[in-house]
Amino acid sequence: MELIGKTHIDFIGRKKISLVISGIVALIGLIGIVQIARGAANMGIDFTGGTEVELKFARPVNLEQVRGALARHDLKGANLQEITEGNKVLVKLGRSSTGNAAAGIQESIRKEIPGAAFSVESSSEIGPSIGGKLRNDTLTAVAISLVAITLYIAWRFDFNFGIGSTVSVLHDVLAMFAVFFVLNKEINLLFITATLTIAGYSMTDTVVVFDRIRENLRKNVQGNLASVINRSINEVLSRTLVTSLTVFMAAMSLFLFGGEVIHDFAFALVAGVIICTYSSIFVASPIVAILGDRKAAKARA
Repeated sequence: MELIGKTHIDFIGRKKISLVISGIVALIGLIGIVQIARGAANMGIDFTGGTEVELKFARPVNLEQVRGALARHDLKGANLQEITEGNKVLVKLGRSSTGNAAAGIQESIRKEIPGAAFSVESSSEIGPSIGGKLRNDTLTAVAISLVAITLYIAWRFDFNFGIGSTVSVLHDVLAMFAVFFVLNKEINLLFITATLTIAGYSMTDTVVVFDRIRENLRKNVQGNLASVINRSINEVLSRTLVTSLTVFMAAMSLFLFGGEVIHDFAFALVAGVIICTYSSIFVASPIVAILGDRKAAKARA
């Protein structure tokens, strides 16, 4: 099934505009990563350490009332998230010097809201040292994945293709950080999981375009490298859009109906699919074209 017919869009001719846009987005992402490394971004307790308690109430409860109850017991700054299904409230509290924060949360609600019967669905605590280790391991995992992708593409295709795919995946990762940083969304392990998932999807989407470029180069399609790349992108454009649309629909279903707990994770997938579709066309391929032109110029010289 073709979503669109044959196209003749000059994607490479727009590479300057696309690369400027991508550069700005990547810069914002780098700023976000620096802030994360400093611990200045909206970090989840996975990275900063803290307490997370999920409470199930017998009947609906007002979040402001719960927040006030916690504040009156020196548990200020708690992040409350309402889970409408089952009258649940997720309480996230950063590092605290009050000892057992989970017990303090339960005790404060019992004292300040006497009629609010509740039970503890889950409770977890992460120390600051574990949070710091998770943050460092996360950045290491992203870096290792990028190196592995470069080596694979360089071996499977060509070194220029390896650089193009790495720049594309790095762009997608930085764009994900940029979106969450600008929207002040929480950076936690679920976000990192979504980012690495999108990095894999980005490589897959890019490889499809690269494979058609290589195939056309082997067929000795007439024209310079830029025209061959343009033709290749146009030939797989329908396939790229159909694939991205189906993944987008699945991610959007999670975003709309998956519940509050995975809401940010699903949002990251939705944003990531859009970013990957853009980068496979407007980032990876133009990089290959630029490097190929430089290589040809050196050969002529």
